[in-house]
Amino acid sequence: MSLWKTLKNHAGAQFLDVIQWLDDAGDTLVYRFPIFNQAIQDGGKLVVRPGQAAVFVNEGQLSESFGPGTFELSTRTKAISSFFESIAYKLNYPYKGDVYFVSTTRQTAQKWGTPAPFLFEDPQYGGIEIRAFGTFEYRVTDPARFLTEVVGTKGLFTNAEINGQLKAQLIDAFRANLKRLAAEKGINVNHLDTHFYELKGAFLEGMNPGFVEKYGLTLTDFSIGGLNLPDDLRAILNKRREMDMLGDPERFARFQAANAMRDAAQNPGMAGSMMGAGVGMGMGQMMGAQMGAAPQQHAPPPPPPSNLLHYNGPSGQAQLSPQQIAERVTQDRSASHQVWAAGWPAWKSWDQVPQIASLLPPPAPPAPSASTFHYAGPNGVRGQHSAAEIQAMLAADPSARHMVWKEGMAGWVQAKTVPELQSAAPPPLPPPLPEP
Repeated sequence: MSLWKTLKNHAGAQFLDVIQWLDDAGDTLVYRFPIFNQAIQDGGKLVVRPGQAAVFVNEGQLSESFGPGTFELSTRTKAISSFFESIAYKLNYPYKGDVYFVSTTRQTAQKWGTPAPFLFEDPQYGGIEIRAFGTFEYRVTDPARFLTEVVGTKGLFTNAEINGQLKAQLIDAFRANLKRLAAEKGINVNHLDTHFYELKGAFLEGMNPGFVEKYGLTLTDFSIGGLNLPDDLRAILNKRREMDMLGDPERFARFQAANAMRDAAQNPGMAGSMMGAGVGMGMGQMMGAQMGAAPQQHAPPPPPPSNLLHYNGPSGQAQLSPQQIAERVTQDRSASHQVWAAGWPAWKSWDQVPQIASLLPPPAPPAPSASTFHYAGPNGVRGQHSAAEIQAMLAADPSARHMVWKEGMAGWVQAKTVPELQSAAPPPLPPPLPEP
């Protein structure tokens, strides 16, 4: 008797014509079709919709996974026939197995976040406690392994039941990868966000082999939404960015003073506390004018401008007139005499300041010096010699090898070829007379 006739002969059995799963929830990963005490109709249909897979299970034995399509449930159907033939013995019920539908669609927008701060070693600020958060997505790529390793005998399984396990592994791996990347490239916390995409690619590549083997899942995306820093560190970084944007400390001080004046104008009660804290007489007068307070007595006018310059030289620092600085330069021109005045970006040498340089005569030109050459002659004689000395050595031994060099020459040359040294060299000997 065939398998189907055996099933049909069971008293009270109900026959299933179509086995399918219509999922409206969107968060269900596994659905077990209710088979108990029902018989599968010979010639019935298994409908697997896009984004689904179906797996038959009987007493721990799994069939292969069936992807999207419509399949005839018959012992004549390849793949299904071998499975049903393997369970066609000792039937106490019409069918003792189960049919599981597995969602293979991407489970998107699953949120993750570090439950507690973790320590990040910043190359600039040292150890910093930070938090991170973002989203991830995955899908079932090996339904049979997912059923065996994760679901077990549950009739309904949602993504919430496995997300906790996945998040724990993702967070541990994220912290390790973040620390490794920062250590390799010396990245500080201000520039981490520029490396999120690079971190994401390495993260997916490193995590997926383990996820497929352990769960039958593939991680399809992992994004880092951002980092949360301690409030005190965030305040410091914000101030530093403001200073970097302004560049000039004096401009930053003026910027802070302007902010303080604005805040005081919006809150008159701040005026007294700011004055008591020593914000400054000038600022107090400006604030009083803005807030309608009686103007205070003006400070006396500053003294008339002076032509004194800041001087730094061998005798130390002082404020001197250009004439006084010129006198010190005259005493020792070879020393360093530096000058500075308000508004200059840096110290200048005295000869770069016209009001000083014009008071001193130009330096005398250096005395002419005799031309000297580096000399290498016979018997290992070497040294620097004047043209006259080399001429004398040429005259004493004209047949010897006399080599000279000085700055401007490409290399060592014969002394007798240098025009400056040829005047003292004897003329060449005449050729011998012919025989009579």
